[in-house]
Amino acid sequence: MIREIVKIDEELCDGCGQCVPNCHEGALQIIDGKARLISELMCDGLGACLGHCPQDAITIEEREAEEYDEETVIAQMIKSGKSTVFAHLKHLQEHDETGYLKEALNYIKANRESMPFSIKEVHELLYSEKNEVKTNNGASCGCPGSAPQSLDASGFKMAKPANESPSELTQWPVQLHLINPAASYFQGADLLVAADCAGFAHGDFHRQFIAGKKMVIACPKLDQGKEIYIQKFISLIDEAKVNTITTVVMEVPCCGGLVQMVQTAVNYAKRKVPVKIVVISTRGEVLSEEWALPSAAQMS
Repeated sequence: MIREIVKIDEELCDGCGQCVPNCHEGALQIIDGKARLISELMCDGLGACLGHCPQDAITIEEREAEEYDEETVIAQMIKSGKSTVFAHLKHLQEHDETGYLKEALNYIKANRESMPFSIKEVHELLYSEKNEVKTNNGASCGCPGSAPQSLDASGFKMAKPANESPSELTQWPVQLHLINPAASYFQGADLLVAADCAGFAHGDFHRQFIAGKKMVIACPKLDQGKEIYIQKFISLIDEAKVNTITTVVMEVPCCGGLVQMVQTAVNYAKRKVPVKIVVISTRGEVLSEEWALPSAAQMS
């Protein structure tokens, strides 16, 4: 099957091993002084290891690969003990991998007699009041910071001093893992998809890019759950029927992953939607701005 999976540049890899403990599935090992992907079956393609490689030797590519197998991962992890398994379960929960989490829990229940922990301990880990399980749309149950809400931008403008630029943000949350594509404010909206760093690099980001749009932010290098991101983009296109998508990324290579996710979603979506790609330099300059698909005017 075609899916996202880890790719290691052996020329860049210096064998430091920092990626290994951060691969919760145990798919990476240091062999002959280099990081190696030892099992496609155990690589979920989420990229938890990417941010822990000081040489930027690890990337995510989309290619033909064996389908990720959660049961194989859990069966292997049990040999490493309770802490490793629990870290993996929390990894799945925190990144909204509800399907894989369900498979893992079903395997644990079916093999409870051989587990180095009890079902009660698993329940306390995932379902205690302090560790509420996330819902399918990415919002944490009972977490006020994840609750969808519209913001009255005009109210902020009135409250700000004359010499202070007003916020143009009109909805919350904005992090892509937390947003609910079914939220009413996304319906028919012009959508801004921004790399996390872009808002810090560009000095007039609110006025030039956020104004008049609903927005989501993501980091294509450090975030996990890329398949969830693509599904959310598809939902925003097909179900929320967003009008346009403006994707703002930095000039650094890793930001290209965000553009790829948007383009993948556009290709899979049933509706056609115009996409604008804006690239910003690390000094905050707009390097390029172009429509990746026909503009709204051209499509009408």
